[in-house]
Amino acid sequence: MKSLFHKWNQFSLVTRIVIGIIIGVILAVTVPEAGRWVTIFGSLFVGALKAVAPVLVLLLVIHAIAKHKSGQQTNMKSIIVLYGISTFLAGLVAVVASFIFPVTLTLTSGAEGFEPPSGLSEVLQTLLFNFVDNPINALINSNYIGILAWAILLGIALKNASDSTKNMLANFSDAISQIVKWVINLAPIGIMGLVFEAIATNGLSALLDYGKLLLVLLGCMFFIALVVNPIIVFINIRKNPYPLVFKVLKDSGITAFFTRSSAANIPVNMSLCEKLNLDKDTYSVSIPLGATINMAGAAVTISILTLAAVNTLGIQVDIGTALILSILSAISACGASGVAGGSLLLIPLACSLFGISNDVAMQVVAVGFIIGVLQDSCETALNSSSDVLYTATAEYAKMRKEGKEFSI
Repeated sequence: MKSLFHKWNQFSLVTRIVIGIIIGVILAVTVPEAGRWVTIFGSLFVGALKAVAPVLVLLLVIHAIAKHKSGQQTNMKSIIVLYGISTFLAGLVAVVASFIFPVTLTLTSGAEGFEPPSGLSEVLQTLLFNFVDNPINALINSNYIGILAWAILLGIALKNASDSTKNMLANFSDAISQIVKWVINLAPIGIMGLVFEAIATNGLSALLDYGKLLLVLLGCMFFIALVVNPIIVFINIRKNPYPLVFKVLKDSGITAFFTRSSAANIPVNMSLCEKLNLDKDTYSVSIPLGATINMAGAAVTISILTLAAVNTLGIQVDIGTALILSILSAISACGASGVAGGSLLLIPLACSLFGISNDVAMQVVAVGFIIGVLQDSCETALNSSSDVLYTATAEYAKMRKEGKEFSI
């Protein structure tokens, strides 16, 4: 048994995940009822990632800020700019795609019980109140904006602490990082359970009626991941961006696709940044921040579903209004993590730009929940993998400007 376990660990993590996916599909197709017990592995894996992520972020950021020396440069400004540009361009790509491939919907009910935000001010207000959340409450509810705020404040307050205190923080930080590695090693079994549950419970038949909508949605996300993001990376690092793009999609995107949670993928992204030898002081802040504000996939979802409602109702849209929608979807997407239901519940906010009633908008939200099996998975994969992509891009761009050699 020990020998078998050793041989299993000799395979790369991605290879083991692929094996887990294949086993999950086979079990879901052959024994969908008898194999229900497999789903517990998926739930435990996602639960473990979500449990360790808030503590990991808190300790890493406190330690990074506390030991940060005055005058020491970080790339946070560049990373935030990259997050903003990519999210806006995602909204713009979605708007252009909706003009080229217009989609209409068969509206139905089914979004009862969900309460969308009443306006952009409410989204931003929620985001601001998350900053001043009680630290214990922020940890319990995985409010990463609140966790980051407290971690930064505590880190600044501990800058003048004794070396022994800073060493203790470093030891705790390393211990949590080790736990993360143990949890990530369980990914093949966890993803096997998630794949089984997705296929056995939902199937794919419910998605066939929305084939064109899904093609436009997923087409935009793939275009952003494989064309827009590489162009942005190339402009910054002046090297072939695809090795880095494929690396983050493989090591971060696959896990995010199945967990469907940017928060749960934070430990995976932290581990990937470590493998890429990125600056820990930077990625310990940029990765959890990206999980809350780097939302290219959400901008795509908001724009396309909103314009699908517009097309269904026969509303004419001019270029100026479409540009405003791109900006609105980008800003709204950045606040999606502070709104219950994520990006889908921000669709009524975007629909209000065209005077579409809340009743109709909530029917569009219901359509979003139906296609969520694929839409939400691809959205999360794009969002989460981009966090690592732009963190690495900012660091490589800095090295290029300084004339230092770097390899991707």
